[in-house]
Amino acid sequence: MQALRSAEEIREINTRYHDIAAASYDAKWAIDFGEVGQAQVLGKLRKLLGDEFDVVPPRRTCAFPRALEVGAGTGYFSLNLLRAGVVSEATCTDISPGMVRTLQSNARRIGLDGVRAITADAAALPFADESFDLVLGHAVLHHLPDLERAFTEFHRVLAPGGRIAFAGEPSELGDRLAAVPKRAARLLAPAWRRALRARPSAGAADVLPEDELRRELEPHVDVHAFRPEDLAALARATGFARVNVRGEELTANWFGWFNRVLESSALHADVPMLWRRYAFDGYLLLQRVDSSLLEPHLPPAIFYNLMLTAARGPSEDRP
Repeated sequence: MQALRSAEEIREINTRYHDIAAASYDAKWAIDFGEVGQAQVLGKLRKLLGDEFDVVPPRRTCAFPRALEVGAGTGYFSLNLLRAGVVSEATCTDISPGMVRTLQSNARRIGLDGVRAITADAAALPFADESFDLVLGHAVLHHLPDLERAFTEFHRVLAPGGRIAFAGEPSELGDRLAAVPKRAARLLAPAWRRALRARPSAGAADVLPEDELRRELEPHVDVHAFRPEDLAALARATGFARVNVRGEELTANWFGWFNRVLESSALHADVPMLWRRYAFDGYLLLQRVDSSLLEPHLPPAIFYNLMLTAARGPSEDRP
């Protein structure tokens, strides 16, 4: 996805970018820790874990009480899983100290005690062997420079019978397809801003230096897009079994990227709430269309997001 850089350079760029982005990350991506956020997270976990994920009201239970989230960001997945009662212990890691601090602040704000949040590299996890029943992540694998080392670590810290569950990873073909609505939005952005009387974000007088640095770093934080078969092969090569890769989001992704590009071209304060509501509700509607009509029938490669799950066998299976 970009010119070759050393693993250390990639880690440094991701750390700097996500430190800067941490304070505004939840607002930018509409991160929610209420009913909507829980429904999103539980829906993804249900797709990944299938029958092993039980959502019988009023108590949702999961066979994986000790969870480790890698690249946890501000806590979107783990905090929602804790609030829903799906996991009983959540350990969260991120390479960005800024993201870890925001996650801890979010946990305090919503009244969750005992969330363990640690700054750590996915390729060198500071945990004992077989410490967790579930290792999960959302939109993290494509940031990691050394995927084989990271997957070896996931296998090491996972208890026998445990699972990995990763969602939100860009597919190679899906990423190329998503370029079409992005280009269309860039062409239409000036007319869209005029219609909403929104000022352009680029070159605005109130743009802070950290915003400029974030934009400079942003093209360099994503280092992979995946083919489904390569992602599956990576999991098998590092000792995992029962590997499954599926696709998620097609029309919702095109709609979402089109609107995100438009919104990013304008000052945040100038984008009306009515527009934001339309963009969010439309995305949720198309998510349901994708999930019920397209995902069960179309090949994973054409979807923007790939989802990976795999199982850890008995101790003698360890690579």
